Amino acid sequence: MTDIREPARLNPPVFFSAAGLIVAILLFAAIAPETADSWFQTIQSAIIENGSWFYVLAVAIILLSVLYLGFSRMGTIKLGPDHSEPDYSNLSWFSMLFSAGMGIGLMFFGVAEPVMHFLAPPVGDPGSVEAAREAMKITFFHWGLHAWAIYAIVALILAFFAYRHGLPLTLRSALYPMIGDRIYGPIGHVVDVFAVIGTVFGVATSLGYGVTQINAGINYLFDVPVSDTVQVLLIVGVTLLAVISVTTGLDKGIRRLSELNMILAIVLLVIVLVLGPTVFLLQAFVQNTGSYVSELVNNTFNLFAYEKTDWIGGWTVFYWGWWLSWAPFVGLFIARVSRGRTIREFVLGVLLVPTGFTLMWMTFFGNSAIDMILNKGVTSLGEMVQNDVSIALFAFLEQFPWSGALSVIATLMVIVFFVTSSDSGSMVVDMLCSNGRDDTPAWQRIFWASGEGIVAIVLLLAGGLGALQTMTIASALPFTVILLIATYGLIRALRVDVHKKDTLQNNYLTASASSNKNWRERLHNIIDFPSQSVGQRFLLQVVEPAFAEVAKEMEASGLTVQLQCEDKNIKIFRVIHGDEIDFIYHVQLSSHIQPAFVYADADADPTDAPEEQKYYRAEVHLREGGQDYDILGWSRDAVIGDIIDHYHKHMHFLHVLR
Repeated sequence: MTDIREPARLNPPVFFSAAGLIVAILLFAAIAPETADSWFQTIQSAIIENGSWFYVLAVAIILLSVLYLGFSRMGTIKLGPDHSEPDYSNLSWFSMLFSAGMGIGLMFFGVAEPVMHFLAPPVGDPGSVEAAREAMKITFFHWGLHAWAIYAIVALILAFFAYRHGLPLTLRSALYPMIGDRIYGPIGHVVDVFAVIGTVFGVATSLGYGVTQINAGINYLFDVPVSDTVQVLLIVGVTLLAVISVTTGLDKGIRRLSELNMILAIVLLVIVLVLGPTVFLLQAFVQNTGSYVSELVNNTFNLFAYEKTDWIGGWTVFYWGWWLSWAPFVGLFIARVSRGRTIREFVLGVLLVPTGFTLMWMTFFGNSAIDMILNKGVTSLGEMVQNDVSIALFAFLEQFPWSGALSVIATLMVIVFFVTSSDSGSMVVDMLCSNGRDDTPAWQRIFWASGEGIVAIVLLLAGGLGALQTMTIASALPFTVILLIATYGLIRALRVDVHKKDTLQNNYLTASASSNKNWRERLHNIIDFPSQSVGQRFLLQVVEPAFAEVAKEMEASGLTVQLQCEDKNIKIFRVIHGDEIDFIYHVQLSSHIQPAFVYADADADPTDAPEEQKYYRAEVHLREGGQDYDILGWSRDAVIGDIIDHYHKHMHFLHVLR
């Protein structure tokens, strides 16, 4: 159908409430950072002590749910109408997933986390071969399927209800199965405000901590001092780049920066593999992956209940809380770039591809660093990592040939990753404040991109970054409860769509057999490749009268029917069913390039081809999207029969739901 939309509008209750609360929390964390940190640490400690089992169980349920959705019959449902195609190529899609979801974390922890687990394991002797093996298992566990499953379930919920059922692409839509249209009222506003605050503070705290790594990189390269002044200037620079990126839009700014970073990441990864212990790293990757998969269930539910260690609170529960707190932001962004993919394609793409790359990155960097400490006597690397995590990557690269060039690439990657995190975060916040629309005025995007930078600067100078990070992670607890309920609602809604799809499995072309008096005309339509004028005449002389005739009969039986004509190429027939799902049947002319035996350039884009090289099909679309069959040349009785067949199936579908 033709997309005729009003300009995007700001949602004042969300915008002003979120902005006001952000200022209030920012002032509290900046004016009294020690008090704020103490309060939030107390809350987080209570959650870890009493609720770690809930986090572990919830994340396990989320992972199982995502796998179930991807590999069950529900996996065939599209995130969009049945006829929709993906908005982005696989390369662009994977690049944006990686940049928004985890890229900056790999730069920060790719060397640091394996080394820290190696030197301080939860159980066993530090610095041993067994500790090295366990360090990689733990790192894989924290950065693998569980993290991406959290992002995937949020993205699935939002994309399904937005692209399949026309709800706004905001977090409030996740509650639709529970509260229905009340998502448009105060409850929905509160949920979106919660998501805005979490996203702004999540991005701001990452910016604040991230500039320490950028500062460490330029200190190594150019002897620039490590200081608050330099870090403030870095935040200003990253924010300006993010403003430029976010104002150019998703397709130009964010997508191109994401693709650039993916290329740089692959280059750096290959260099570390080639210059490092290549065979050992390949062996380690295979073994690490096997160990991770074989112990996945045990590690998923391991709470160290018998070892009595606080390690799980400092690492696993911290990570689960961090991924959950980032899920509204990253999940909404992933949903935005995933329209048109089937759920199975989505699950495979979001779970396996980024996870595979992440695990490869952790192996090549982490195992190389551990090998340097364990077998090559570079003990200083371990000491530097323990003293300052932000310089871990650069201390590691210093052990390679051409370390200066490698550090330049790494620093550029860190900067671009922060820019993509900031601009994608700004876009998400702007969508949350604009009823899920991303075609908003430039000032709104500039406002949020600049606001994230200002928040980061204030917290960096006032010492409130730790308090805000703790608060953000603690806020994951109520969100987890909402997310589990929304996951149940998604599964229920998908079952409805599966039932509906089952009723549409018949071969629609048999409907034309109900009237064979126009078979010669239909044959000529197939052979002669109808023009647009022929198609429009068919809509006017056959489809419109057929719609009117069925509508008259239905209205005589007390039904409410709406006939719509958006333009000469679309005719819509709608039966209103009140609180139940309406029946929609519309016929739409679609243009195609004539086949190769008629027109040589059969692979051309129909929108760019001359009119004489096109032909038109009168395709049937239902509520679920295009059904991929052509009724051009059918008689009026055949069209009426097709409408009635579909309405019969729709009534059976409603009967199944009752």
